[in-house]
Amino acid sequence: MKISDLAFLSDCQSSALVGRDGSVEWYCVPRFDSPSVFGRLLDPDAGHWQLRPVGEFSSSRSYVGESLVLETRFKTEAGEVSVRDALALEPGSRGHQIGRTVPHALLRGVRGLEGEVEMLMEFCPRFEYGLTHPRYIETGRGVRVSGGPVELELSSPVPLESVWEAARARFSVGAGDSLGFCLSYKPTFSDDSMAGLPVEETIDETVRSWESWAAQHTGYQAEHLPQVRFSAMVLQGLTYQPSGAVIAAATTSLPETMGGGDNWDYRFAWLRDASLMMRALWVAACPDEPERFFEWISKAGGHLDREAVQIMYGVEGERDLTEHSLDHMRGFGGSRPVRIGNDAWKQKQLDVLGEVLDAAHLLRERLGGISDATLSMLVTFADKAAENWMEPDAGMWEARDRERHYLSSKVMCWVALDRAVKLAEQLGAEQHRPAWEKAAAEARAAILEQGWNGDVGAFTGAFGSSHLDASVLLMPLMGFIPATDERMRSTIDVIDRELCENGLVRRWREETSGFIICSYWLVECLALAGEVERARKRFEQVTSCANDLGLMSEEAVPSSGELLGNYPQAFSHVGLINAAWQLSRAGDSNA
Repeated sequence: MKISDLAFLSDCQSSALVGRDGSVEWYCVPRFDSPSVFGRLLDPDAGHWQLRPVGEFSSSRSYVGESLVLETRFKTEAGEVSVRDALALEPGSRGHQIGRTVPHALLRGVRGLEGEVEMLMEFCPRFEYGLTHPRYIETGRGVRVSGGPVELELSSPVPLESVWEAARARFSVGAGDSLGFCLSYKPTFSDDSMAGLPVEETIDETVRSWESWAAQHTGYQAEHLPQVRFSAMVLQGLTYQPSGAVIAAATTSLPETMGGGDNWDYRFAWLRDASLMMRALWVAACPDEPERFFEWISKAGGHLDREAVQIMYGVEGERDLTEHSLDHMRGFGGSRPVRIGNDAWKQKQLDVLGEVLDAAHLLRERLGGISDATLSMLVTFADKAAENWMEPDAGMWEARDRERHYLSSKVMCWVALDRAVKLAEQLGAEQHRPAWEKAAAEARAAILEQGWNGDVGAFTGAFGSSHLDASVLLMPLMGFIPATDERMRSTIDVIDRELCENGLVRRWREETSGFIICSYWLVECLALAGEVERARKRFEQVTSCANDLGLMSEEAVPSSGELLGNYPQAFSHVGLINAAWQLSRAGDSNA
């Protein structure tokens, strides 16, 4: 199986991944970062839920309308059948309310289309990332399984053969037949009912809820409209709606290099990712209640004094995300270790100050209702940028060897100060403005002097370094320097020549795969530099790496376009939206 074989389901609290063969390979419930109940994605024995024809078949798939409800069509010699998969949304949920409360149910609806097809259903949960084989208890309508803190009930329209390791069924579906399977979750010691939902009706209602959300976000009407609207929906699907936190991706430990050890847990909320998502949704969909996003940061961070700003949190604001390895799991394609938690939460990354303040400036007209605590937080972020911009840090790529004077961190500190100066009156902090202006000027001068390497002909990754780093492409995107500036224009050309292959940009020379958001940053830079056709070609090359559904992971192999890294990746879909918008603006200016 390849990463691109997977489809993404979301109820804006949890997620599932479904293969082309009708197998749920990944499902974490009730939260994105909960232990998996189906984890075959990372180990053959970690659980799955298969629903497919018996014998040979071919399959095709698509999302239903503008939704994250998946329809897979299976063709056999005997006929054709469709399976619709959905994580149920609360009946009646619409617009920005989507996903606030959900029934925590995974639905699978089977419809006969032609002929008569014999189907196989194999239900094999393994709790706690495959550690726990659950107990199976037959009910009048299916089977209940429990183990540790989790209990699931499968409501089945067909009789089940229950054995100790799985529940199976074989059944035939004729043209016009409709059958529904409902997998419901509840905590083991809860008294909540687990009665099965009406599957077909709830799937239809879930489609309507997604389409209602999409209908309220139609502001973007420019180039690459279908891809932009779909990417906005993926970002909504990666948002934990009860808090407003945005996770980086739905998975853990999908490798950046097959067989390698750079396998990280991305099911947490990075301030950087969430802030850049706000920027993308400002373009594509008009962010829902942006004040919730800033309130979430404020509540998660608590009172900030002398300590560094924490760069990431759990979806409900948890601070301690200590990392450890699941040594019993074999990993995707044998890529180990499998990690849960992420020790990057301990790092100092100064760039997040700029990303948060940039989002606040971008959304300034919609921030009238934010609390005094949030205003104080934004002022504190600007003060910290003024105090700390000259310090080394781990950088936005989260280096684990040592801290350096990363150029992108310095630039984003300048962004924090620049936006804070512009927001000073709205923040009620005009007395801070002189100090912010002074620090911004000092940071800018240092970046231009120490970030440029004449021998390389480019701005490089860190002060005094000859090491290329694609993160410097942020400089024109954040308004630090025009893309047409002689030094920036040279930097763009050097990165395009040295780090780009088939439109995919590596973060540095030693990296083997292209980093998708960096590739879209190059598109934006080329568009801003006036090379619109060259930018469009790069855009098409990068976007062609998306799978048949339009989903992208963190990286792609330049020679083949094969997707690598955690999936679907918010950063990558953010990059697509912003690059499409930049292309549209450049095209309009050249018209």
